[in-house]
Amino acid sequence: MGDAVDDDEKPPYAFFFGGMGASSAIIFSAMGAAYGTAKSGTGIAAMAVMRPELIMKSIIPVVMAGIIAIYGLVVSVLIAGSLSSSYTIRRGYTHLAAGLSVGFAGLAAGFAIGIVGDAGVRGTAQQPRLFVGMILILIFAEVLGLYGLIVAIYLYTK
Repeated sequence: MGDAVDDDEKPPYAFFFGGMGASSAIIFSAMGAAYGTAKSGTGIAAMAVMRPELIMKSIIPVVMAGIIAIYGLVVSVLIAGSLSSSYTIRRGYTHLAAGLSVGFAGLAAGFAIGIVGDAGVRGTAQQPRLFVGMILILIFAEVLGLYGLIVAIYLYTK
């Protein structure tokens, strides 16, 4: 009878939920990072026509967008590494929740970084005093992805 309970807790489809958590983490966070990079990159290109000396200073939003993808990669690797023969359905559900939390938080953060980065670098080209404000807003946008990472790691350990 004890074996039947163990089999009920470890169905073959438990791996599906864990795999979906791992893939959701990297897919959605990479989508956010890609959007942030593309949107900020177009702003940098437009700004560089008039002020080419500010190109390196304006790369900061692109770097911050790339960090968002790293958050998803960390959670994805953690989840994928825990898939083993003792994987339970409960762990599958919590790993799916962890992947979705970091993935969607990364998507939202990437959108925010892209929009702020685009407007910020264009504005900084016209008024250099906007640079500090842009950096502060980018930090607040980046921390949204960090919140998702914290929740995901907390869920992963449960």
